[in-house]
Parts: sequence; C-alpha cells; structure tokens
Amino acid sequence: MSEGEVAVTVTSFGFKFGLPPEAGWVFDARVVRNPFWVAELRSYTGLDAAVRDYVLADPIAGELIDRMHSLLLWTARRYAERDRDLLSLAVGCTGGRHRSVAIVEALAERLRAGGLTITVAHRDVDVPDPRL
Repeated sequence: MSEGEVAVTVTSFGFKFGLPPEAGWVFDARVVRNPFWVAELRSYTGLDAAVRDYVLADPIAGELIDRMHSLLLWTARRYAERDRDLLSLAVGCTGGRHRSVAIVEALAERLRAGGLTITVAHRDVDVPDPRL
C-alpha cells in the first residue's frame, strides 16, 4: 500500500448473528427484497448468479449501492488526508447469506474501479439456515 492509500474492508453478515465487532460502519440491506422468500433461490447465496441477479434487479439495491459508493469514496479521501489507512464497514441482512453478500460483491467491484484497495469477507454466508 502506498503512502496516503486507504485499505477498505467490506464484510457481509447476518443481523441475527450479531454485529461484526471490527466494523467501523454498518449498513442495513434489509430494505432490499429478500430472495429467501423465493423457494427456488432460498438454498443459494449472494455469490450465485441467480441470487445476485435477483437482488441487484431491485431498484432499492441499486440506490443503496450508489449511496454507499459515493459516501465511501468521499470518506476514503478524507481518511487519506488524515493519514488513516483503514476503513472497515459491514453490510448486513437477516441471515447474511443473500442480500448482504450480493451487495458487498457489487459495492467492492465499484470501489475497486474507483481505485481503492478492497478486502471482502462474507462472515455468515456458510452458516446453514435451520429452516432449509
């Protein structure tokens, strides 16, 4: 990492498993339509194309990503000006398997395109849902 560069860590998680303690910022993706309620999508995750496409087709998901992207680019610049080198954020949905995962992946792609160094983690994506 070069001088003045901010590393950004973006984590998806499920609210029902608690907040990630390392997250400086937390965003709530539960405003986006939930693929859990679509039987043929339920057993997949936001890493699968069908779930990703379903989540990202919701205009609210696009608006959420746009707003987070803009705020995070602005914040990363302010962090760099103050010699802060790490920005950590988390995006949560109910179980951390569908919406937050798809949104984190899309957000990370956009942030990378903006020149930021991004690390992605999906904390709860592999936690089995007892209802399946």
